[in-house]
Amino acid sequence: MSSESFANLCIFHIMDGLRDGLSHFSRTSRTALIYAVTPDDPLRIYDPQDLLKEHEPKLREYFLECNEWRNGSNHDDNTRLIEVVPSRDLPLAGLITCSARSSSIFYQCWFTEQHPDMCSTGPTESWMEYAALLLSQDFATQNILRIDSSGHLLREYSTHAVRDFIVDQRNRIMGWDTQLRVYPILDAILGISKTKEEGAWARGDLIFIEPSELNVIHYMAKFPANERPSLKNHKHVRKLLQSVENSGRKLVSDGKVVVGIASIGPTNNSISAHYKGDWGMLYLGGDPICSFADAKFSSTNYKPNLVQLEEVLLELDLSADTRHMLFQLVLQMITSANHRRHGCTLVLDFNDVPVEIAGQTLEEPLDMREPEMRGLARALTKLDGAVHIGKDLKLHGFACLLDGQSVSGENRARGARFNSALRFTAKYDNLLVIVVSADKPVSLIQHGVELTALCEWKQLFSCVSTPPTFEHWLEGTI
Repeated sequence: MSSESFANLCIFHIMDGLRDGLSHFSRTSRTALIYAVTPDDPLRIYDPQDLLKEHEPKLREYFLECNEWRNGSNHDDNTRLIEVVPSRDLPLAGLITCSARSSSIFYQCWFTEQHPDMCSTGPTESWMEYAALLLSQDFATQNILRIDSSGHLLREYSTHAVRDFIVDQRNRIMGWDTQLRVYPILDAILGISKTKEEGAWARGDLIFIEPSELNVIHYMAKFPANERPSLKNHKHVRKLLQSVENSGRKLVSDGKVVVGIASIGPTNNSISAHYKGDWGMLYLGGDPICSFADAKFSSTNYKPNLVQLEEVLLELDLSADTRHMLFQLVLQMITSANHRRHGCTLVLDFNDVPVEIAGQTLEEPLDMREPEMRGLARALTKLDGAVHIGKDLKLHGFACLLDGQSVSGENRARGARFNSALRFTAKYDNLLVIVVSADKPVSLIQHGVELTALCEWKQLFSCVSTPPTFEHWLEGTI
């Protein structure tokens, strides 16, 4: 096999593993790579799913009109396998970037999507750094027997990415002098999250404090040293979490055992798990790192993504105050439905005279600008049927039935709420229907089309030919 073919195989397998792994950790993700193997080689680009399309002007400016990216190379320094290069000068909207240099690859810059519901970009950045390291190793070893191993490693890297980011951040804060081992902590967090107690999922806070800082904590209750519950005993810790449910109290651990119960806030280097039933959030200090559910980590913050709603409202002839109030009202109702674990349907009616919808009408519409009425509206979302809200910020009906003729795009797997909304919005103009499923997904539907539908990107199942040079790629996209 020629060196060029080997390089193409390496790039394909690593790119495929990274893309697949990130798509499971976040939503469906694309990846791209710009690289030069030696200082004299032309820059090449591998962007099989057009992630970098529309970013050509900034890329041209950074890579062709400026040579700053070439500075600081360690290409001839064999003592360092890889050097991660800050990408502060390459800010691309909606993208996460990671640049690196090594003795085997002069320059590589990885790209992936920054989804709006990410808790933090940190684990994804660590993931991309590892992809750069593996590509450098594969280029250096030229071992055909392990050519697809790197892709497998990247597919299953989520826990390692979370751990790497936490370790890096804690090292920046306090140096290498730490006794907290992050892997056992992450294992315990996931183990407790999937352990039920009397049929109920865990709720409450578990905080991990550096052992050297434990003595300054004011405990409400502290366990004797020889009777402290082991963190490995997930069932025991799960039982103890009942003592801190729905309170400001936390279980305090040194990473090995549960030391006691205290009402404390996070320190700048503490690790915390906030259990919220069948899912939870992981924090470093006071900053969210990722969420967890089904015994695995994820980048989502579980907040509804209402970007499309903002775009629709901006296009309407509404005052800024009305637009803001309507958005906040919808956000509160969706959040309430999510927290209470029930689905609901909201009909936002932008007609001057609201559409007549079969359902429970009212003598006088409820004015949603009044706090009491907003609370009542949130309660009404629990009833079967849709809640009808006009652009006058009033609730005109509830338990509404949405009907209409069958339309293309219906999905039997999505249930009656979703398909009824498709039919109803295809029948009437100036409407937006928001469907909230009991398991949290939020769909925005207008004109019989789901605005929040995700594109299914083509998947590659074969090795790539040599990627085009960066200049040829630019010519082909213009």
